[in-house]
Amino acid sequence: MSARLAPFAVAAALLVAAAAPLGSQASSAQGRVFTTADYDRAASKLAGPLAGLVVGGEVDATWLPDERFWYQSERPSGVEIVLVDPAAGTRTPAFDHARVAAALSSAAGQSFTAATIAEASLELTPKADAVIVTLGANRWSCDVAGNACSRAGAATPRQAQGRGGRGGGGRGGRGSDGPPLNVSPDGTKGVFIRDWNLFVRDMATGAERQLTTDGVEHFGYATDNAGWRKSDRAVLLWSPDSKKIATFQQDERNVGWMYMVSTNVGHPNLEAWKYPLPGDTDKEMALVHRLVIDVDTGRLTRLKMEPDFHRATLGDDIDMDDYEWNADATKLALVSTDRFHKTATFRIADPATGEVRTLFTEKEETHYESRVNWRVLWDTNELIWYSQRDDWGHLYLYDLTNGQLKHQITKGDGPITGIERLDEESRTLWLSAVGRETGQDPYFTHFYRTRLDGTGYVSLTPDDGTHSIDLSPSGRWIVDTYSRWDLPPVVTLRNGETGRQVMELESADISKLEATGWKPPMSFQTKAADGETDIYGILFRPSTFDPSRRYPIVNQIYPGPQSGSIGSRAFRSAYGDRQALAELGFIVVSIDGRGTPNRSKSFHDAYFGAMGRDNTIPDQIAAMKELAQRYEWIDIERTGIWGHSGGGFATTSAMFRYPDFWKAGISESGNHDQRNYEDDWGERYQGALTGPPNSRDDSYSIEANQEFAKDLQGKLLIAHGGMDSNVPVSNTMLVVEALIRANKDFELIIFPNAGHGFGQDGNYMMRRRWDFFVEHLLNGTPPAEYEIPSTGRGGRGGGSDGQ
Repeated sequence: MSARLAPFAVAAALLVAAAAPLGSQASSAQGRVFTTADYDRAASKLAGPLAGLVVGGEVDATWLPDERFWYQSERPSGVEIVLVDPAAGTRTPAFDHARVAAALSSAAGQSFTAATIAEASLELTPKADAVIVTLGANRWSCDVAGNACSRAGAATPRQAQGRGGRGGGGRGGRGSDGPPLNVSPDGTKGVFIRDWNLFVRDMATGAERQLTTDGVEHFGYATDNAGWRKSDRAVLLWSPDSKKIATFQQDERNVGWMYMVSTNVGHPNLEAWKYPLPGDTDKEMALVHRLVIDVDTGRLTRLKMEPDFHRATLGDDIDMDDYEWNADATKLALVSTDRFHKTATFRIADPATGEVRTLFTEKEETHYESRVNWRVLWDTNELIWYSQRDDWGHLYLYDLTNGQLKHQITKGDGPITGIERLDEESRTLWLSAVGRETGQDPYFTHFYRTRLDGTGYVSLTPDDGTHSIDLSPSGRWIVDTYSRWDLPPVVTLRNGETGRQVMELESADISKLEATGWKPPMSFQTKAADGETDIYGILFRPSTFDPSRRYPIVNQIYPGPQSGSIGSRAFRSAYGDRQALAELGFIVVSIDGRGTPNRSKSFHDAYFGAMGRDNTIPDQIAAMKELAQRYEWIDIERTGIWGHSGGGFATTSAMFRYPDFWKAGISESGNHDQRNYEDDWGERYQGALTGPPNSRDDSYSIEANQEFAKDLQGKLLIAHGGMDSNVPVSNTMLVVEALIRANKDFELIIFPNAGHGFGQDGNYMMRRRWDFFVEHLLNGTPPAEYEIPSTGRGGRGGGSDGQ
């Protein structure tokens, strides 16, 4: 990294405490001088160097009208286009690749091979009797036998873009003058924001027309800038007929400001935006006034209800998951969530008059969290609703004529996590859920089929692993992809009614990956701090693991409550830099303790209202101690912890509140005091701020990390981006100030002009993380200013920590 790009590192205080003495079985790496080659070996375990070493194991099905489908099959020997007939149980080449290549070469006057044809932008005709090949601006139609090819007209920009001519992403776009367009379902119109008002653009002619005129600064239409995203996208939901939009006017005029100052030569740049905080009054919150606009006429109808608090279904961005149109756009269903996420109220509005009918309200003592989008059955006046009222996330059927519960649809242990498909005619649901397959990791996603009356429940994807599916249009067939830590992706074709496997379609080849010495992480199960609850994790060992040695143990943590440390259970060649760190001589673990989602409601609420005091740290300690009893090669006297964002908050909490256990910690971008973090997160999981606001006597003070800085004993490195609009750097400065006043030794890295994830400086932080644990848990000396190769941290099968 050049000197110009190197971040500004501040040693806030000298590190004077010596490393704790180790027992006679201490690692032989103690006192070792690490070389560039040692770090190169670690870096070779990152996602970048491993990209491309997992071949195949993917099926992107394109369904034909008769529910045959085709896809691109990638194998070490090359790429082939495959046609599958589920009813016949056959899998064959979709066309004669060599003969089509020869015919196309003759017709187009260019040289093509079977390999180049398979990699081109392709599509099959509805009857699968011809293949359409797009070459730049031209399209060619070749019969599947490869007898002849002829011109098939000019390619559209989308057809010319990519392989297969399919996909294409969302309906968004960016207009010629900059603002992103929210395009109608029929593709004829796009709505965007300008000067706090909404405009519509004719997609064919480019003509623009203003839809609203009374939008003013911080009281604009369809805005998404209350909080850290600061987006300029128009947040709205088009009606199915592309004639109306459901949206809102968001009032932020009384919301307080957040500020950041850039680092540069000369006068710094000040960034300021509206950012509500816990403890602000209701009038100081961002409020949304719901409304409907007839785009053709410009008629605006405000819904006759009180404004709602700026609240999102699952995160900090406003989304449109709380609206649903009926087919002819004469009714609009919506859900309102209160400020503290304790209630969800279901309503139906008349878009023509603005009249609103309230059906019912779901209430929770802690917080209501719908991990599933609800569904309205307009033809039968029914609603599928999600609730955790029996401690598990299940679906319930309501009568919309009176708002009364008809019956519970799903039952049993293990929460429903998604509605994959609803067939109203047969009254059948295809669902995703976790924790419902005996003997498997409870976080594995599986799929099920059930009728709306609760009968006919079938497990469709029973194989041991976490699954994703692609349903045929009728739901009769399923393309099922599953994997786990130690199982590369396998793709099968299944019957969508019974789950019966019809055939295996693909399996990933990881021979190149294994040739590098790659090993999968170990999965494990331990008890939580209560001694009763099962919790789960993964463990990484050096590829040169020696069971006769003892290794320090380092915990990579993300405590929740909205997610966990591990994230997806699907196969990956790299999990951030966890294996890379293990290569340097550590055992690295990630543990999903109580307080993380996708278990029971009581499991998720384990530390509600005690974000700092608990923060799943007792469970992390209990699991690590149990692992040390199970495996003699874990040295529980040399413990480290690190995390980013919520994991940074948890790391600092661990170091301050459990100083006798943790010897070294790295806290990155932590939201250390929820009074300095966005309202929608703290008030949801911590609850209402009570007591004198912003004092040591309010209910948030005991959860704030800086209040316990005086108890630090181990080694602590703190890092933060100077322009972090998600977790403002003031969170870290509160902790830094408290540590200095307590006369504590620690290290601090500030990344000027960097955001929440550190951007281009991420590899620098990774290297400093390796150095820190090498120095303080191995008593080693890292190579001076090692630079992690900039091969990228992404790549197929790679992934990051996700926090």
